[in-house]
Amino acid sequence: MKITAREVPPRAAWTLEQAGVHPLLARLFASRGVRTAEELDDSPARLLSPGDLKGATQAATLLADAIQQGQRICIVADYDCDGATACAVGLRGLKMLGARLDQVSFVVPDRAVHGYGLTPPIVDMVRAKQADVLVTVDNGMASHEAVRRAREQGLKVIITDHHLPVVLDDGQVSLPEADVIVNPNQPGCAFASKALVGVGVMFYVLLALRAELRQRGVFDAANQPRIDNLLDLVALGTIADVGKLDDNNRRLVAQGLKRIRAGRMQPGIAALFTAAGRDPKKATSQDFGFALGPRVNAAGRLAEMGLGIECLSTDDAGRADALARQLDTINRERRELESGMREQAEQLLENLMPEDEPPPAVAIYDPDFHEGVVGIVASRLKDRLHRPTFVFALGQDGLLKGSGRSIPGFHLRDALDVISKRHPGLLKRFGGHAMAAGCTIAEEDFDTFDAELIRIAQEGLDPSLLLRQISTDGPLDAQWFTPETVAELDSAVWGPGFDAPVFSDLAEVLGQRLVGERHLKLSLRVQGQVRDGIWFGRTEPLPARTQLAYRVSLDEFQGRQRVQIVVEGAVDPA
Repeated sequence: MKITAREVPPRAAWTLEQAGVHPLLARLFASRGVRTAEELDDSPARLLSPGDLKGATQAATLLADAIQQGQRICIVADYDCDGATACAVGLRGLKMLGARLDQVSFVVPDRAVHGYGLTPPIVDMVRAKQADVLVTVDNGMASHEAVRRAREQGLKVIITDHHLPVVLDDGQVSLPEADVIVNPNQPGCAFASKALVGVGVMFYVLLALRAELRQRGVFDAANQPRIDNLLDLVALGTIADVGKLDDNNRRLVAQGLKRIRAGRMQPGIAALFTAAGRDPKKATSQDFGFALGPRVNAAGRLAEMGLGIECLSTDDAGRADALARQLDTINRERRELESGMREQAEQLLENLMPEDEPPPAVAIYDPDFHEGVVGIVASRLKDRLHRPTFVFALGQDGLLKGSGRSIPGFHLRDALDVISKRHPGLLKRFGGHAMAAGCTIAEEDFDTFDAELIRIAQEGLDPSLLLRQISTDGPLDAQWFTPETVAELDSAVWGPGFDAPVFSDLAEVLGQRLVGERHLKLSLRVQGQVRDGIWFGRTEPLPARTQLAYRVSLDEFQGRQRVQIVVEGAVDPA
């Protein structure tokens, strides 16, 4: 492990501080590329225009026609939190904009039965609902066969997605023959935020639809429906899907957090905060990523995502509360299953490489693994090994379903594309992003996949990238170890591409003990001051002196607030 410090452009930090930004935040924002206070303006007026999102205007026309002609619209969702929030945004938004209750429905694939995305069997389920218009959310870019089937059966097809399109062997991009595709990552789209996730794309389609209906005279600007009422859902889906926080995504999340802190949120969001034991008045982006998101995702992993979608789309607070408690129970089961599977996977790794360094990429499979949690286990192993990692489980159809997570410098979806070209037919299905991807293979092809993944990593990964690096914001001055400063930090929007603050200091370890058998409780002297600390998931003792990378959080006990150091990593100070 290597601990490095971000560079802080002094002029930018000074400019932000002169504009009234908290001195510590000015330093943090400047090191993340912010140059002026205007860039921190998160008002809705500064959001990108839906007119720049290719296909949004055409999708709005089709949906406006469908609403006014009484046609039925069916949303095909994905079974993760992004897909669930996108579906809920679509259901709520279409009704806000005039669709009758019986005009709008949804279908969500079962992970184990149907697999990912729009497939011919899902099209049949849509037809069974007597739909006229099929709208995908967070999926559809690779669904060529299913889109053909839908259109052959007379359905209009609108794809809203953010995943990368299929690239053929000759380098040409292949798009499904839908009536409209709305995706910032499709060829020819000038929308500046390529990091928009599925729920963000659906939100922008609704903005375009509202503009179309306004132009048709359905309502005027003074009494138009408030689509921004859905931004709590957009914020949850954006963070839960690990969307890069570029300027536009930061504004979407910031607006969602403001609504939640003010008590203006969907009943399902409020119920999930209660189930997670979190206070919505103090909501942070970390609550989305580590509390609400996992509870929604658990439905798609171990049950069926219809539970999560209903929780997020119902207006009945009692029903939302019951569903949130059910999701919490499922999430507890998921955690237990994940814990056992992770231990099993780590034992497999030790058997495979008892003494040697792990290869530059890792793929593991065991017949007892559960398909619903392979992605989480892959993420945990990736964090531990700092290697691109795939974990496979046996699906109900007899094929292996794999989920992968990567490290900076290794594009996972591109690696799968290389495998598909070197071994035609080996990947039955694949897709994803740079940092997360999935695929389906035959059980007998696992060894070939494993060897090819390692080969691609050996070819394309610089050995220096296999050393885990923690980028920090340098030392935290003693004056900022206060509850007020932690509250200032928590109020900002942090996430991928705009990383949460991590500081680095030399520490003297005064005391250490295990708590809960899995966590290291610490007493530390930092900058001459004694501080409480904890390292979650660490059991090995620390040396007397060490260089720490850490976050700061509030430890609230018996009504007292104390600033606590949460350790992320440590290296020998020598």
